[in-house]
Amino acid sequence: MGDAMQRIMLKSKLHRVTTTHSELNYEGSCAIDENLLDAADIKEYEQVDIWNIHNGERFTTYAIRAERGSGIISVNGSAARKAAPGDLLIIASFAQMDEAEIARHTPRLVYADAQNRIARTGKAIPAQAA
Repeated sequence: MGDAMQRIMLKSKLHRVTTTHSELNYEGSCAIDENLLDAADIKEYEQVDIWNIHNGERFTTYAIRAERGSGIISVNGSAARKAAPGDLLIIASFAQMDEAEIARHTPRLVYADAQNRIARTGKAIPAQAA
């Protein structure tokens, strides 16, 4: 048999975090409260996809640490044009996995309150009502 197929799977997401800063003249990245990074198992400098619920923008950048407990979600550099303070975001990380890893995998889902504190966590996205 050939090499096992790899799939790119959702590793974790921060759901409905609120943009606190939009810093155009800062080196690119997204600064995220360290409590949220830990809860979502996102490492500093890890690639993340960001989806802006308010304006539909979707972009890729990397995470950097913001002060633990600060609630900071700062979209920096050119990405600052895609999110303004007050915008709700979904920040997602992905991992490449083989079929055996997928069978054991559950994503880390972190849901935030209006101050970007952890409201709850989960391991599965709830089914949508028909």
